[in-house]
Amino acid sequence: MILNVENLQVFYGVIQALHGISFQVEEGEIVTLIGANGAGKSTTLRCISGLVRPRAGRIFFRGRDITREPAHRIVEMGVSHVPEGRKIFANMTVMENLELGAYTRRDTAEFRRNLERVFASFPRLKERANQLAGTLSGGEQQMLAMGRALMSRPSLMLLDEPSMGLSPILVEEIFRIIQEFNRQGTTILLVEQNAAMALSIAHRGYVLETGRIVMHGSAAELQADPRVRAAYLGHVAAS
Repeated sequence: MILNVENLQVFYGVIQALHGISFQVEEGEIVTLIGANGAGKSTTLRCISGLVRPRAGRIFFRGRDITREPAHRIVEMGVSHVPEGRKIFANMTVMENLELGAYTRRDTAEFRRNLERVFASFPRLKERANQLAGTLSGGEQQMLAMGRALMSRPSLMLLDEPSMGLSPILVEEIFRIIQEFNRQGTTILLVEQNAAMALSIAHRGYVLETGRIVMHGSAAELQADPRVRAAYLGHVAAS
């Protein structure tokens, strides 16, 4: 097991965002968290990557308790986070953004290998290496955010709303690349409002509602569940 989350409780002031959620991710899986806005999906990822401190509960990565570890140490351990809204550095070039993603790496040869891997996955980034990141299209910025995360050579990648604001064609391309990352050995924890797309590539999924896990199962089981279909997949549940 690469990730084990136990009884996670998170508060923002007096507002409780997560109500004791627990879930697991196995090595090599794509696992998706689906749910409406405000369900606690992004908060969950931010806890795992060390950006938010839980009030209670524990997070284990490869059996090690990382609940109180600082974010930079969690990256060094092999967890990368592609945040909602991409959060690229607009006034820096594409290459400078990618170099920042490799800040934990000291080996020049390894840096070059990682860079070639990113450029193989995202040829457009290679073409625009010296271009300011803020001048990229939305899809290219998403590719840059994912490429930057890849530069740390993660074994677990946390992806928060990678399809947000993208055209259907670009969404398909991004999800194809996510599957390719997974085939190359990166475990994926995916938060995505486009539940149909998420479940089409995931092995398993968890459904969050107001900070609680209300359902979980294989992607096929969730796709077939009438409650999931009615709430998230645009299908009317059978009466």
